[in-house]
Amino acid sequence: MRKLFVVSLAAMCAAMLIPTASAQNMNGAGATFPDPIYKKWFGEFKGLHPTIQINYQAIGSGGGVKQLTEGTVDFGASDFPMTDAQMALMKVKPLHFPTVLGGIVIIYNVPGITAKLKLSGETVAGIYLGDIAKWNDAKIAADNPGVKLPSTDILVVRRSESSGTSFVFTDYLSKVSPAWKTRIGVSASVTWPVGVGQAKNDGVAGMVKQTPGAIGYVELGYAVENKIAYADLKNAAGKFVTASFDSVTAAAANSKDLAPDFRGSITNAPGAGTYPISTYTWLLIPSQIPDAAKKKAIVEALNWMLGPGQKDAQPLYYAPLPKKIVDLETKQIAQIK
Repeated sequence: MRKLFVVSLAAMCAAMLIPTASAQNMNGAGATFPDPIYKKWFGEFKGLHPTIQINYQAIGSGGGVKQLTEGTVDFGASDFPMTDAQMALMKVKPLHFPTVLGGIVIIYNVPGITAKLKLSGETVAGIYLGDIAKWNDAKIAADNPGVKLPSTDILVVRRSESSGTSFVFTDYLSKVSPAWKTRIGVSASVTWPVGVGQAKNDGVAGMVKQTPGAIGYVELGYAVENKIAYADLKNAAGKFVTASFDSVTAAAANSKDLAPDFRGSITNAPGAGTYPISTYTWLLIPSQIPDAAKKKAIVEALNWMLGPGQKDAQPLYYAPLPKKIVDLETKQIAQIK
């Protein structure tokens, strides 16, 4: 018995001397817009790299920027690029990495309407300014000739928290509506003149789906998954366009506003086939990561998301990145020190 115990103890000691891979946890927070694909990606990446655990909280872009600035997360995620002023508050400069492209759609619940509604930017701005309050308003009717519209009141649904989706939405409205630009402007935290606030994309989608007469704005995937009707929007070329992989990709291809550091807007881009409320969504990665193991894990994850991970974009209703953007981002990864 004593001999068996000595042998077992020796085996245990030998096992303790065998090197094992240490687990690496990374925590991130931010935008709800890319949450479906981030959940998919981080789960797949865990399967390929069992020792790397990436945790992500979809709390809104504003929350992600705040937590990254405070240093409580390893990375942030946002649907709007950080400003110079925001970046100046950080101890370590963040790098912006676009991950996928998406479209923000105008969802609606109007009983009795079977035709797909069309809306111009001016009309959408009028609704969210409170100037258009009925579904049979003359401006909505002008966008939809031949459609019998009800006199139902419009319930405006919008985000209640600081939101990258709101930033992109108001960026678009500011480009197409002088009244919106003057009275409200571009912001992630909007002072809304009308409407009911809901948290996150799924909150807005749920409110519109259950409320006759409601209108809202969400990322395309939330509309499709919840089976909610969404409008064709009038683009800069004067064409009414449906949000799709091709029309969102066209926005990236036709826009000239993306800076060398990948910050910029692609809303209301030119081109007959361009969907007007299109956007990149960004991961915000510190340019200096002192922990060598954590840096290695983040670099591996970025390379995988920009490479094999792009195959997951379309099944989740995002558009994959253009190759030229991927090539430039791959070079930027080398700036992480």
